[in-house]
Amino acid sequence: MMKIVAIAGAACLLAPQAAHAADAVTDAAVTEPSADTIIVTAARIDTFAGTKTETPLIQTPQPITIVTAETFLSQGAINISDTVRYAAGITANAYGRDSRVDGFVIRGIEALQFRDGMRDIFSFYASIPADPYNFSAVEIVRGPASVLFGQGSVGGIVNLVSKTPVFETGGEVRAVYGSNDRKEVLGDVNVAITDTLAVRAVGRARDADTFVKNVPDDRVMFAPSIRWQPTPDTDITLLGLYQEDDGGSTSQFLPRVGTRDPNGSNPPLNRYLFVGKPGWDRYDGRVLQGGGGITQKFGENVRLNLKARYIDSNLDYFTHYPDSYTNPANPYLDAARRQIGLYADGSIARLNVFTTDNNLQLKFDTGSSIEHTLLAGIDYSWNNVRKRGGVAYETIDLYNINYAALSDYGGTIPTATSPNFLFGSSEDSSQKQLGVYVQDQIRFWDRVSVVLGARRDRVRSYGNGADTQIDKATTFRAGIIGELGAGISPFFSYTESFLPIAGAGLVPQVGTQYEAGAKWQIDPRTLVTATVFRIKDRNRIVYLPTSVAQTGEIKTKGFELEANRTLPGNFELLVNYGYNKLTNSEASFDFLPRHNASVWSTKTFDLFDDATLRLGAGVRYTGKRRGVSGASTLVTGANTLVDALAEATWRDWSLTVNATNLLGNKFYASCLSRGDCFVGAPRNVMGTIAYRF
Repeated sequence: MMKIVAIAGAACLLAPQAAHAADAVTDAAVTEPSADTIIVTAARIDTFAGTKTETPLIQTPQPITIVTAETFLSQGAINISDTVRYAAGITANAYGRDSRVDGFVIRGIEALQFRDGMRDIFSFYASIPADPYNFSAVEIVRGPASVLFGQGSVGGIVNLVSKTPVFETGGEVRAVYGSNDRKEVLGDVNVAITDTLAVRAVGRARDADTFVKNVPDDRVMFAPSIRWQPTPDTDITLLGLYQEDDGGSTSQFLPRVGTRDPNGSNPPLNRYLFVGKPGWDRYDGRVLQGGGGITQKFGENVRLNLKARYIDSNLDYFTHYPDSYTNPANPYLDAARRQIGLYADGSIARLNVFTTDNNLQLKFDTGSSIEHTLLAGIDYSWNNVRKRGGVAYETIDLYNINYAALSDYGGTIPTATSPNFLFGSSEDSSQKQLGVYVQDQIRFWDRVSVVLGARRDRVRSYGNGADTQIDKATTFRAGIIGELGAGISPFFSYTESFLPIAGAGLVPQVGTQYEAGAKWQIDPRTLVTATVFRIKDRNRIVYLPTSVAQTGEIKTKGFELEANRTLPGNFELLVNYGYNKLTNSEASFDFLPRHNASVWSTKTFDLFDDATLRLGAGVRYTGKRRGVSGASTLVTGANTLVDALAEATWRDWSLTVNATNLLGNKFYASCLSRGDCFVGAPRNVMGTIAYRF
């Protein structure tokens, strides 16, 4: 609670200084949009996600979804995974809500996370998850994106757009109370010092439990930024971040026998059972980030973009999980089917990352009706991961856990002197990537757009001070979109991807995609996108119970439909459907759902004396999924969840109630053939009181 009081005090000190401003900041994350605001979910917005240039969605030959903070906060997003729940072709929280990491599956393939166009996540369990309140939008690029972003997922990427200063003073302060004794204070304050200098501070302090006992979800986050425009052609932004999490793991890896499947005469296990050592199990980390960008215009047709970021991260991850893997059909060690092996796994990680992306944009014509936007760039990234860990093994009665009898290993990782010690581990690895890319966007007769791009990458990996592998790749993209009339623009594209895989004997994962579809801009506030795609994916990683393997070729084909209509401050409707089918999969590959569908809508009603009422509701459907291991098949059932929103606003004040999984549906997000199940998040209700100034 002391952390919350500290942030609240800081917000109150800043608020009076900004409250004298006559106008609020016209930023989706700071104030309600006005009638003149361009909403980023509509068709008119310019986007950098698909091309790294200011290109309207209707001129981009691929499907791109941009979710604003206004939308994902209205939907009750707690983590970054939640922000993309209402987007086509994406499975969010595929293994249930995981307090350790954010996960996205786009077109049946794990997606990578980027921040401001540069990769944000490296290694496993080496950093804490990002805070959604620190971002003004989340961009989803479906399909391979290596030509512009380097190492990337075959299915697509999720790019987080940081909040940055604007040249109007305003902000907000929020107080939240919700399920699992969730208490938090949030603040977002923007101050325009002059017409050319502005600062912004975004913060959160949270004291919360989770739906799993003994797993907290505490956080302190502070993100300052400054923006300076010394001339109309020069724009400089610097960003910082301090974030500290004191948490644990809501993923308890419970055996499917005893949860999803019956276990003899024993009753079903509590699906939210905690299997660790209270006080020892934790996921505690601290991250520091510093970076910025410079945009320099040289006249109307030349622009130079420079940006860089440095990350320093510490993480302690101590956890227990049952041995469901040695014998998935019966993991219990006694005739009564109660005793089970329990691993104690502890690791201490340090992660350092430096990334930079620099490009030059040129605009020119090669005829009276042919316009070019040429982009040439170079990016570089370096990351270093240092870990040490230890694993021990005990036996417990899973139906009556004696928590006091479990060892706490002296408050640190298991070592060779610890009881039931199995093995220790040590890692000191790093990776350097250098990429050069070029892209030409050609606009014919102001009706047809062609995008051509190529990239060359060189990735060098190190382990314990020595070279382990060098990977090189050249990737290409090509696409065309044209306006036929009546707002209809069909498109076709070909894209490639490249993702190096660290590890002895592992080769890069590569993929190609053909995609065809159409965008229908009914009016400036409405956009409908339909697309079909076919992906070839080679060398995908498969995590087996005792090893890591790579598949041969996997083919994915599918169909997506996405429709958005947004009337600022009044009405919003999002309708999405995605279908994808994987074929030629290897044994031990776990399928993801073939069908995902969702509908979200909000409507605002005028009441009296500057008072309004906004009501919203959403329905999310996730189809059944099938896991295959050798001759055995495991099916996890489909689920349908309902979310709701009610927000009353009077002048500068608002009271909001969000509910996710409103009907309290109890379900498993995934049960894997390897032996464990991942529970879906139960009902969560949050009440928020906010003051905007």
